[in-house]
Amino acid sequence: MHFDVIILGSGPGGYVASIRAAQLGMKVAIIEKESVGGICLNWGCIPTKSILNSAKTLHLIKKNKDLFGIKNENIKINLPNIISKSRNSVDKIKKGILFLLKKNGIHFIHGNGVLKNKKKVCVFNKENKKISELSASHIIIATGSKPKKIEIENEISGKIISYKEALSILSLPKKITIIGSGSIGLEFAYFYHSMGSKVTIIEICEKIFPNGDDEISDYMKLSMKKIGINIYTSSFITNVHHSSSNSIMIEIKTPTKNITIDSDIIFSAIGIIPNIESIGIEEVGIQTENGFIEVDDNYCTNIDGYYAIGDVIKTPSLAHVASYEAINCVENIKGLNNHQKIDYNNIPICVYSSPEIASVGYTEKELKKKGFQFKVGKFPFSSLGKSISDGNTMGFVKVIFDDKYDEWLGCHMIGDNVTDIISEVVVARKLECTSYEILNSIHPHPSLSESIVEAIANVYGKAIHL
Repeated sequence: MHFDVIILGSGPGGYVASIRAAQLGMKVAIIEKESVGGICLNWGCIPTKSILNSAKTLHLIKKNKDLFGIKNENIKINLPNIISKSRNSVDKIKKGILFLLKKNGIHFIHGNGVLKNKKKVCVFNKENKKISELSASHIIIATGSKPKKIEIENEISGKIISYKEALSILSLPKKITIIGSGSIGLEFAYFYHSMGSKVTIIEICEKIFPNGDDEISDYMKLSMKKIGINIYTSSFITNVHHSSSNSIMIEIKTPTKNITIDSDIIFSAIGIIPNIESIGIEEVGIQTENGFIEVDDNYCTNIDGYYAIGDVIKTPSLAHVASYEAINCVENIKGLNNHQKIDYNNIPICVYSSPEIASVGYTEKELKKKGFQFKVGKFPFSSLGKSISDGNTMGFVKVIFDDKYDEWLGCHMIGDNVTDIISEVVVARKLECTSYEILNSIHPHPSLSESIVEAIANVYGKAIHL
């Protein structure tokens, strides 16, 4: 069969690309090796938010039962039910995506798609038997990513899990050690702690959330240590072995001493790598660099008619980035070219632990390296009416403006539900709003969004509630 577009992968890049292509009148096929929705839907964005919601609800009840007048002394955790709830959310959304694919006349093919020359794709089943051969005018690679493997001796490999195993686990480990403190590490650290596990984080960098704003990182570290999570930064594993009680002993080197941690499970959150093995890019001759497919501004590879989007290219590995790249790529294929190039400095980065983190734009450290002159304003949620009434006053909003042109250079937040208010900043930066324009836009009271206005007002010493 011949198609206008064939897409490998049905994650937030692949399925969005297929729907947009169909909307533009193209004949589309999408090939998926595992489950529709990719890692994001099945093992990432959606199920993790479901289990984190359970953790936050539990934490809220335990913390505020006297404050809110709620009495419940017999709170019990049912981990299988929490996991089941997350899988039900996944199944519901998968049905929705399959409905959208069918509605748009998209051919969904289950199997492993392998690229061939002359814009052909062979599809193989689980037994590696060829089940079909397709051709297309354009082929988009959107096969996503997979967890990096931690290099530890095979004898304890059964004790090492990634987010995929964590979202299937039905019994709670008493002690868990998490390697890495990016968004995945921080979110699961909060989840396991809330469920009752003793949690330790090991981070090789100087700070947790290492690519984020320094003040946000420091605040998160203090917040996590306050609730009992052990954190070792600038530290790394030197040895791992079984203990006599069938747990594992993890020897780590910290800046000041060597210590040993007793743990039931190691959770590897050291990052992800592009999922491009065994899809035929070598045969076609598609160029890669450091494991990523190389593309131009229109997501074209070095081979005419072959494109790549999402986690397989060296742009931020985020679902919303992959979806936007998908739309841009397809519209460029169609010759519309009505989109500006993506401003990767205006991509919101969110962590859904408690407190949440939401960030967009430059950090102070980055601006100092670039030689910018800038001004900073902050506002704590402890001074915000909505936060006080909600009983959660952790965190603050920090804004950064250019000193000369009043350009909004960055915004970094930590606190309850900040992932829901960062979009205002993204839109304002896209529209090149100045601080004056935000200050003269009335925000609802009481709301968390008031903190943004107050933080900007604080730049000029005009914050009312400080």
